[in-house]
Amino acid sequence: MPSRLIVSRELAELLKLLAHPDRLRMIEELRPGEKDVSSIAEALMLPATRVSQHLAMLRAHRLVEERRDGRNHFYRLRHPHLAAWIVDALQFVDIRNRLEEAEAIDNARALWSDAAPNPSH
Repeated sequence: MPSRLIVSRELAELLKLLAHPDRLRMIEELRPGEKDVSSIAEALMLPATRVSQHLAMLRAHRLVEERRDGRNHFYRLRHPHLAAWIVDALQFVDIRNRLEEAEAIDNARALWSDAAPNPSH
């Protein structure tokens, strides 16, 4: 039983980390492979400083890896299947909100599902 308690606490911590819309969008943005902070910020229409703060949290929890090239910082998912897991979770949102937000959910699923992970990382 203690191991189940430990695992459930770890999973709860992961879910807390993922419980921010910007971080979920960043994970999906990194699904195809490595990107720099500016590219992520532009794609998500967020300030680069905000993106950097979220990426620092994701890095601290070992969900993303960082590579530096001069002044540029590049990030990629340590476990690309995390993005697929998030897409799979959309079915639960779908069930709750089907009538109200069906089109938005379908659009997100299509967009996020089309971006295949980069196997070279």
